[in-house]
Amino acid sequence: MISAANDPVKCVPLERAVIDNRLKGCACLPSLASIDSALKELLSADQRYTSQIAEIIRRDPSLTARLLRLVNSVYYGISTPVKNIEEAVFYLGVRQIRQLAVVTPIIEDLLRLAGNNRFNWPEFWRHSIATALLTRDVIDIVQSPNEETDYVGGLIHDVGKIVMASAFPDHFRQIYGGTDESGKDLLEREREVLGVDHAELGAMYLKKQVLPEVFVNIVQFHHQPEKARENGNIVAAVQVADLLVRHAKIGKSGNNAEVAEDSWMETTGWQILFGRQSADERSITRASLKRSLERIPIILEGLV
Repeated sequence: MISAANDPVKCVPLERAVIDNRLKGCACLPSLASIDSALKELLSADQRYTSQIAEIIRRDPSLTARLLRLVNSVYYGISTPVKNIEEAVFYLGVRQIRQLAVVTPIIEDLLRLAGNNRFNWPEFWRHSIATALLTRDVIDIVQSPNEETDYVGGLIHDVGKIVMASAFPDHFRQIYGGTDESGKDLLEREREVLGVDHAELGAMYLKKQVLPEVFVNIVQFHHQPEKARENGNIVAAVQVADLLVRHAKIGKSGNNAEVAEDSWMETTGWQILFGRQSADERSITRASLKRSLERIPIILEGLV
């Protein structure tokens, strides 16, 4: 939608009912709808023999390719290339395989949903996967992981931006296609241009897909975890992880606002998770997360 002067036409904010109706035409995410059954074998594979796990992996050529690429990355420092899936399973372990099994189908679904909109999607996926990886490390400090819920939550926290690109491409281009000099917060700008921000839009979309409430909560409240009705720790972990990843400039989420050093320690998410820690404990937590952050770019080389 271009004007005679070759400048993008200014979009009109839409009514909630119009937005809701437009979402009906968005593609589904079958990988999320069936994630419990699709991953059931791998999630219970800890006690299996390596050969049995490898057989599960062989059923998915895309997963097999990513697995071999990851294990042969510099992160693992293996001098002789690994060509055998059994060897790869031995080096990576079941936990890393679970993460690969989650990433592969979801990213493929999200790519289809994003369509051909001009945006730096590879860097967006890097941000999303990095947030997923770090969400797991954040939640590990305070509680035992709940299968892959925290990881998937981190991966899809910005799904609303993808939905916006798919269902409202003109609004998406106006928000993300140029340099905004208004100085407004991204969420505020989204509400001003479209009528709803990406967090609310993503939640609306996931509800239409009839996905588990935990994912709806993560997407809707990852900027305001204190408002989450359930799974508050996971929502809080996503907020902290998202800010850490943005601070480190790992990938690009589309939000170009600078994240200052240690600003995540002033968030409601940090208070929910670590507010009762002593000063020494908070210092240890901060150092642990910074170490996790430093290793993520190397892991991503094998994933994306």
